Amino acid sequence: MTTTGKLRIGVIGLDTSHATAFTELLNNSSHPYHVPGGEVVLAYPGGSDDFELSRSRVQGFTEELRSKHGVQIVSTPEEVAEGSDAILLESVDGRVHLEQFRQIVSYGKPVFIDKPFTVDAGQAGEIIRLAEKHGVPIMSSSALRYAEGVQEAADVNVIGKIIGADCYGPMELQPTQPGLFWYGIHSVEMLYTFLGPGCVTVMATATALHDVVTGRWEDGRIGTIRGNRTGNMTFGALVHREQDSHSVEVNAHKKPYYASLLEQIMPFFRTGRSSVPISETWEIIRFIEAANESRLTGKPVSLRS
Repeated sequence: MTTTGKLRIGVIGLDTSHATAFTELLNNSSHPYHVPGGEVVLAYPGGSDDFELSRSRVQGFTEELRSKHGVQIVSTPEEVAEGSDAILLESVDGRVHLEQFRQIVSYGKPVFIDKPFTVDAGQAGEIIRLAEKHGVPIMSSSALRYAEGVQEAADVNVIGKIIGADCYGPMELQPTQPGLFWYGIHSVEMLYTFLGPGCVTVMATATALHDVVTGRWEDGRIGTIRGNRTGNMTFGALVHREQDSHSVEVNAHKKPYYASLLEQIMPFFRTGRSSVPISETWEIIRFIEAANESRLTGKPVSLRS
């Protein structure tokens, strides 16, 4: 790992606002939430032709990085890996992450893979296998995990251990990123921030307007997710502890959660140690996979099936 000096950071995938948000926070030292220690210097646009929210945005974000931040735009993921110390794999389409990771893993650079890590637990397992084979540190997380209110609620322990949590947020559906993989993953990440790994079964109820997903943990705790496609479109949670319950309003804090996430990514780039165990990331993908199956069948699904 590179432990001193400013890191040369490469971005793969310019079809999401996450790429521009991270670049602004890193490259603009006058930003009120500037994150020091690295600079985005190279980027590969990517883009998925069959995904409108990818195809329609890649040109604009590419031009923003080039003209506003002076980022060099290159033609392949390999060029990004060769010319950088660390990589932000930002492609908005989780279906392409495995193939893009295959193209860069042999370069040995630490890689942050933005949400969704993949849209398939088998592909998630293959990324993990490749990373272990080549000794490449990987990290993945939704920015909501590190939202100020979420972290504050997770850290409070004066009112006892967490015995459950109910998380909510918008849950737009996109055919190429099925079910919860698009926006539902943010609420899933919040739930896992509070409860940690260990979910054994998932049960989902879905209508045209809302989803409710209930997870049962192996120690008997229960966590729920409410996904909304109408009405309340804010993120939040109710965290239940032994002595009280605590409401979390994600938007009550001014600090962007992308800045809070980037503050976790930069130490990972230098040390190779992720604040989110990759085994937990795999379980999150399997949780969503099981929830998607249950929302179609109406039946409980085991994460171990």
